[in-house]
Amino acid sequence: MLFDLDGTLVDTVPTRIAAWSTALEEAGLPFEQSHLVGLIGSDGKHIVTEVARAAGLVVDEVRAEEIDRRSGEIYDGLNVDPRPLPGVGELLEVVGRSGIPWAIATSSRAAQVGASVAALGLSTPPIIVDGSAVARAKPAPDLPLHGAAALGVPPADCWLIGDSTWDVLAGAAAGMTTIALTAGSAVEAVTLREAGASLVLASAADVIELLET
Repeated sequence: MLFDLDGTLVDTVPTRIAAWSTALEEAGLPFEQSHLVGLIGSDGKHIVTEVARAAGLVVDEVRAEEIDRRSGEIYDGLNVDPRPLPGVGELLEVVGRSGIPWAIATSSRAAQVGASVAALGLSTPPIIVDGSAVARAKPAPDLPLHGAAALGVPPADCWLIGDSTWDVLAGAAAGMTTIALTAGSAVEAVTLREAGASLVLASAADVIELLET
């Protein structure tokens, strides 16, 4: 099982949106809030280039990297009290007891995930694969494929559990079963279904029920 982090395990999507809004405003890039919300969960540089494109502007890779890093700095300052989403603690306990291999697969930079992972209250550090380990972040399949390799599990035997269309697209491209959770998502269930999610569930508690059937 591969879990996205923001909006899947921890309720940090509003914080991500706030950080990106500030970073884009600082950079002088105009954006529609609804457009930005739909981009959350994809690679940071992808967010910058897509926002710029929508505004009729071009941002080179160096500038996109700078804005992405700035967004991360702002996020670190805002993410002071992340909370696990409903049912997450119980789900991770069930997965741990069952012996199912699992990891966190996040597009976030490794330096940005410490507070959120700590909020999960795990007894042992989880396996984490992040966007810095792959050439292409979500929606490309590189990250989930890297996660499957880290677990030593064939991609076809993996569930990718996320909250965004980018998670769904990346998991599907990797040949995985994709489960979208709406509890912490910035988008509607219908959007996740249209992206091709294998299942759309309300919360982590529903995944427990799925494992027990």
